[in-house]
Amino acid sequence: MTRPSIFVTRRWPQAAEEALAAHFDVTFNKDDAPLSQDALAEGFAAHDIAAPTVSDSIGADIVNAGAAGKCRMIANYGVGVNHIDLAAAAAHGIPVSNTPGVLTDATADLALTLMLMLCRRAGEGEREVRAGAWSGWRPTHLVGQAMTGKRLGIIGMGRIGKAVAHRAHFGFGMEVGFHNRSAIPDGGGVNGTQYASVAELCAASDFVSLHCAATPDTFQILDEAALGAMSPDAYVVNTARGDVVDEAALVAALETGGIAGAGLDVYQGEPAINPAIMAAPNTVLLPHLGSATREARVAMGMKVVANARAFAAGDPLPDPVG
Repeated sequence: MTRPSIFVTRRWPQAAEEALAAHFDVTFNKDDAPLSQDALAEGFAAHDIAAPTVSDSIGADIVNAGAAGKCRMIANYGVGVNHIDLAAAAAHGIPVSNTPGVLTDATADLALTLMLMLCRRAGEGEREVRAGAWSGWRPTHLVGQAMTGKRLGIIGMGRIGKAVAHRAHFGFGMEVGFHNRSAIPDGGGVNGTQYASVAELCAASDFVSLHCAATPDTFQILDEAALGAMSPDAYVVNTARGDVVDEAALVAALETGGIAGAGLDVYQGEPAINPAIMAAPNTVLLPHLGSATREARVAMGMKVVANARAFAAGDPLPDPVG
């Protein structure tokens, strides 16, 4: 019996690749370099299932090319699917799956990492040491702020937002507020958690951390008005998607001292980064490391395997999108 074929656009951890190869005829991107739009279209068209990542732009032209060929499913390696034209997939009856849950802890941990790096000025200190510019301990050197007991505002109280709230409240004694598109009856599992509008949340928070999906409704949800409501001593952290922040307004807030700093793991148009973001003061910039633990990346691959196997067997997808 011929096994279904699957097209994998980037390399995965070895254990996940081996699990996929045990059940499918797999075409891997052996060079692990970003694929052109033509290469993506060809890969989609030539395989029963396509497994893209956030680094691939899967527009209607790619989906249409796949539908005109063999592609009958898109098994996304990752939670976010804003890089996939879901309407085009639906129009062709092509189901899309993703990998929720398994990267929650890794991403929540990274959000806390960025908060700590910002308020303790760890990025500045590390750069100073490496440059050979450190002249020794002194009472006024790189003095930052405490994180314990401060107020955290979370935009997007899904799995990751709740995990961040739990870590911040029980680990650092932080008060937590949130903004979400739907009601959260239990406050995300943190007693006393309060709902607020974006503007109210920004005005009341020492840290604003974004964990919402990138959708038309959340495009630049942290905009000039929201940033203008923040305290000059407050910080922005984004481990969600670049499109949820107005980067021009963020740069302006950083340059004028409207906020104290920003920790970013995601960017509009990544891997290209706005030069103004690169030059902005008081920032910690990471290369989209939210899910980058061995455990999470393997588990993400296993989710793709499970969804692809279910599709091949005619069973319901464990993690359907839409």
